[in-house]
Amino acid sequence: MGRSDAESPRRCAVPRSPANEVTMTRHLLTALALLWAASGLLAGQAPAFKVEKFDIKGEGGTDYVTVESATGRVFVSRSTHMMVVEGATGKVLGDIPNTPGVHGAGLVTKVGHGFTTNSGDQTVTMFDLKTLAVLKQTKVGPGLDGIMYDEPDDKVILTNHSRPIGTLTALDPRTGDIVATVELEDTSPEGAAADGKGHIFVNNEGTNTIQVIDVKTWKATASWPLAPCEGPTGIAYDKVTNRLFSGCSKTSVVVDASTGKVVASIPNGTRVDALGWDPSKKLIYIPNGGEGNVTVVHQDAADKYTVVATVPTFAGAKTIAVDPTTHNVYLFQPERGPAPPPAAGAPPAPAGGRGRGPQGPIIAAWFIVIKS
Repeated sequence: MGRSDAESPRRCAVPRSPANEVTMTRHLLTALALLWAASGLLAGQAPAFKVEKFDIKGEGGTDYVTVESATGRVFVSRSTHMMVVEGATGKVLGDIPNTPGVHGAGLVTKVGHGFTTNSGDQTVTMFDLKTLAVLKQTKVGPGLDGIMYDEPDDKVILTNHSRPIGTLTALDPRTGDIVATVELEDTSPEGAAADGKGHIFVNNEGTNTIQVIDVKTWKATASWPLAPCEGPTGIAYDKVTNRLFSGCSKTSVVVDASTGKVVASIPNGTRVDALGWDPSKKLIYIPNGGEGNVTVVHQDAADKYTVVATVPTFAGAKTIAVDPTTHNVYLFQPERGPAPPPAAGAPPAPAGGRGRGPQGPIIAAWFIVIKS
């Protein structure tokens, strides 16, 4: 039975004065602005990015950069030595010498050890993270390249461009000893990532595949094609969505780590040689060495990704590291002057060769920080 008019609550009319209308309009505009901002963030709108560049000097080319989140230090490979830089300021803190052909660093903060892959003498250097003193040299074999610390399985993982077949090598982070070696399907394995469920995923640049390694048996159990990706290098894993991100030339891809299915593709630049992932901000960073910039991508959902920025860096900067604590992003690239003219009577370089030819002197060494 409905209430009578006498029982109904009274409705008090608000006088429609000009002052009230202005106040209501202001409230409405504020609410709309908040809604617009929230929808922008949900759609993957990234904050503005600030780029800082520091000339850290020093000789030698480069490959990987690696950040130690616990201290904010960045380890920068320089062909024959490893520079240690304060990430926030670009100040050089130290140097690890005698790392011929060094490619990258693996850092195990909980045991105080770092490792470098030295392709020049086929060794891995184990050093003290506090003092940077060398503790041990381990002979591994040819083709040393990629390196990362697999925290869930407590192993230092190497990916090696060895011949006649590429390999993955696992080291004990406390002793530096080799505990396993896995044969891969490609001579050019690149980045590796672990899911914490007993699997390591390896990007194979030559075959355009991801191989899955079982850490209990140390055997390859699957190979997943990555089309439309070509030349996969950097890789990262997101445990929240169980997705893998593979950095590739022109088109990077997102892969379901349970099935191997490519669920999304991302347009980016060329000469990609690494990939960064900030899980709390849900941002992927893809360094494009050919264009001298970084493609920044927001993860809107497990299978949906939006490019939110293209951040200028420096031509040739193609590897990257993300500090998940400070959210700073790091790259490095030497700048060279003109190449010297060929010596009188020297034969011309062969046409169609893959070598870079003579290089000019290093005139600056750009340590690049992207802050958001």
